[in-house]
Amino acid sequence: MEQFKLMSHSSDETTAFAVRLGELLQAQDVITLEGDLGAGKTTFTKGLAKGLGITRNVNSPTFTIIKEYHGRLPLYHMDVYRLADSEEDLGFDEYFEGDGVTVVEWATLIQEQLPDERLSIRILYNGESERQIVLEPIGQRYIQLCKELFI
Repeated sequence: MEQFKLMSHSSDETTAFAVRLGELLQAQDVITLEGDLGAGKTTFTKGLAKGLGITRNVNSPTFTIIKEYHGRLPLYHMDVYRLADSEEDLGFDEYFEGDGVTVVEWATLIQEQLPDERLSIRILYNGESERQIVLEPIGQRYIQLCKELFI
């Protein structure tokens, strides 16, 4: 599987990269985010939201599972961490196939419910403020998106 990697030296750099990605996103794009607690998943999502023209403050939906924000496109921000032992179908496909962009934190916990094509992003610690951001595009749309992003 093809990978694209970026080293971020600060939360501002992570945000700026996510803003650029957000500006390129289209309806029905699905982004999955993985990383340890505090790695920067919510910071990344805030940047995506900014790139989508969302002005409202974005925070982690830990206790509500899904938060919706509206900008150029709707953003559906999911944190499925609390669903680790759930077998229940919560209708995620309605979001994945909807009119917005879906970001799923801890996506491996709902692997069977994810669409076949998506952009998988891992944020890895590399020191106090440095992060390695690894993008794995799954599907032609996301390969092209990554190529455009990394020009």
